[in-house]
Amino acid sequence: MSLEIGVIAMQGAFREHCAMVERCGAHAVEIRQAPDPADARFAGLDRFDGLIIPGGESTVIGRLLVMCGLVDPIRGCGRAGMPVYGSCAGLIMLCSEIEGPDGMPLDQPRLGLLDARARRNAFGRQIDSFTAPLPIRHVGPDIEAVYIRAPLITRRGEGVEVLAEADLAGTVLPAAVRQGNILASAFHPELTEDTRFHRYFLSMCEDYAAGKP
Repeated sequence: MSLEIGVIAMQGAFREHCAMVERCGAHAVEIRQAPDPADARFAGLDRFDGLIIPGGESTVIGRLLVMCGLVDPIRGCGRAGMPVYGSCAGLIMLCSEIEGPDGMPLDQPRLGLLDARARRNAFGRQIDSFTAPLPIRHVGPDIEAVYIRAPLITRRGEGVEVLAEADLAGTVLPAAVRQGNILASAFHPELTEDTRFHRYFLSMCEDYAAGKP
């Protein structure tokens, strides 16, 4: 089955996500604005089999999504069952609640498709970036996880499955989660040569595409 994956190309590592999707045998399309604002359903995004929101700066991505009219279309696709994957800042954008490194709530644009609270910059600043081996449920052991100003999930709803966990100063918190058709990771699998995490997401997209009318 030939899959077409939309990658939000506002800011961040969208080129790396596109390259990874192509390596996995699917077709990646960069999205910078709602393809057809007059579309009555999800502004043309519903033609895709899945969407990816890359890492970057969540406040910048949020403002750009609002400016380009993409918040409601992406939200509509996610609520209709389309698989949506967010890495790092994309995880933050997907969450229903966002907090700063100090645990205080932040008011910034979000999609609210994932019943969870994300803590921004949980591991510190850019200088604190690191890589670490990480086992991930349904994906495999020893994924080399790349953390760059990475968030973590400090609260999750009952329907959110934890796929991987990271140790933050002795406290173990979710670093990758799935809630139905919504997938999120605190790390950047697109910055490695390992295709397994993207292949897991594409398997979700295959199931979704197979069920399309």
